[in-house]
Amino acid sequence: METGKIIFKIRRTRKMLNPRLEKELNEQINAEYWSAYLYLSMAAYFENKNLPGFANWMKVQYQEEISHVLKFFNYVNERGGRVLLKPINAVKTEWEDETEVFEDTLIHERKVTGLINNLTNISLEEKDHATHNMLQWYVAEQVEEESGVDEILQQLKMLEGNKHGLLMLDRELKQRTFIDETIKQ
Repeated sequence: METGKIIFKIRRTRKMLNPRLEKELNEQINAEYWSAYLYLSMAAYFENKNLPGFANWMKVQYQEEISHVLKFFNYVNERGGRVLLKPINAVKTEWEDETEVFEDTLIHERKVTGLINNLTNISLEEKDHATHNMLQWYVAEQVEEESGVDEILQQLKMLEGNKHGLLMLDRELKQRTFIDETIKQ
């Protein structure tokens, strides 16, 4: 070492994140990527059926899921954890009709709600209040997700095959735009 120069090694304290939660958050990151992939598959289905509004709605869902991934990704890194990405399993690519797509979407969103609730419970069990606080955004988001999907599903059921109504709903869904709600928190 040269005389007169002091070399400092900055050592980052790694683990502020509970190991159990780090593992579970990594699982959630993978689940969110799978969700994005599913919604992109649904968008492709609607594009093929010449329903650009429905496809747009699903593309916005895809974008939201990617933003959810990044919020988890950034959080794990901020807390000194390590993100470990896994392969994404295949998703469904065919449905009977538009109603079945939204029935599957609602089932999926309810599953995601269960995953978020489980993470929230684990954060309380582990007394990780920072993670619990971060997860509250997702808890509120899931209420909105389920409600929005259910509203479209109920409208589709009311249409009962009315093609004019379906085209009107398609035009309405084409108006949806992506707003990254994760950056507000």
